[in-house]
Amino acid sequence: MLASVRISVVIPVRDDAPMLAVALQALAAQHRPADEIVVVDNGSSDDSAAIARDAGARLVEEPVPGIPSAASRGYDAAEGDIIARIDADSIVPADWLARIERHFEAKPELDLLTGDARFYGSSDLVHQLGERFYIGGMYWALTPYLGHPPVFGSNFAMRREVWAELGTEVHRHNGIHDDLDLSLHIKPWMRVELDRELVVGISARPFATFEGFSRRISWVVPTLRGHGAEGSPRQRRAARRETSALS
Repeated sequence: MLASVRISVVIPVRDDAPMLAVALQALAAQHRPADEIVVVDNGSSDDSAAIARDAGARLVEEPVPGIPSAASRGYDAAEGDIIARIDADSIVPADWLARIERHFEAKPELDLLTGDARFYGSSDLVHQLGERFYIGGMYWALTPYLGHPPVFGSNFAMRREVWAELGTEVHRHNGIHDDLDLSLHIKPWMRVELDRELVVGISARPFATFEGFSRRISWVVPTLRGHGAEGSPRQRRAARRETSALS
């Protein structure tokens, strides 16, 4: 069991000051406070940096545009034993960090934990489509492909040692899903769990238009491309089963 585990929360942001303020307010109301909050300013022209500083967050800058580079910069900077991640439009419930801490303290073998989402800010139809087909479809399709649940970038946590091993391997360029890319680099011996009760609110803005939704779908193929060396889905599952049998 971890003693005095420290948790860092990483939030990449670009020109999203009002939503960042709400996200930081939710983190300030946690039953189990974050040990540090790392806000990565990805070239904002609004008040995002000032809002982060006023909330007591540690501000780091990443000039290369895109969530992959910004999120990775935040993980690099984080000092906690556990690195948790949300986005600037995420709203976490008051027990979010306490739930994450309980998982990792109770399971020393756990390496990564991922959760679910509830959409806000659009119609019920958009919320249902996002939750059932985008998030639900992600877990349904990618879990057998990967041999483990994929991590969901707006709501997951990993041990510091995981990023120390994977941080030099992940892709940091724009036009890909950074969370799927990270999931594709997870080693067979790393244990990933999905807690569907670990829920955060996320904005439905990306799914409110066909253009926004199709853009995110279009990033899937570029993310998957180039990962053939890690093996087919069958090979991935076999490697994970072999590792589990040896542990």
